[in-house]
Amino acid sequence: MRDGFDVTPRSGEGAGLWFLKIFTGFLVIVVLIIHLVVNHLFVEGGLLSYADVVRYYQIAIIPIMEIAFLIFVVVHALIGLRSVLLDLQPSNRALRLMNYGLGLLGTVSIAYGIWLVVVIAGRG
Repeated sequence: MRDGFDVTPRSGEGAGLWFLKIFTGFLVIVVLIIHLVVNHLFVEGGLLSYADVVRYYQIAIIPIMEIAFLIFVVVHALIGLRSVLLDLQPSNRALRLMNYGLGLLGTVSIAYGIWLVVVIAGRG
């Protein structure tokens, strides 16, 4: 532990997952800043209407950025939740079920988000 932050992988969390958690955390911050600046600082009144969002999604890079943001947030959140649950020291069977459940939740969440972006982008 350094300065109150745990900078090492937890027991049950391999270096690959630990690195992915750190990397997605960084990417979440980068894309969040871009998202907030574009969606709230450059928009008159600070909020986009539905029509504004549909028009905004017609810019080719925007759906890609929003899908990337979705993936980074979901992956980071679920790996973080898994890290918290590892503190409960689950049995190997519970860990397998937890991994399956979190993987399923992430897959469904990302698939739904991508579907939603595609539908909104297709309305323009």
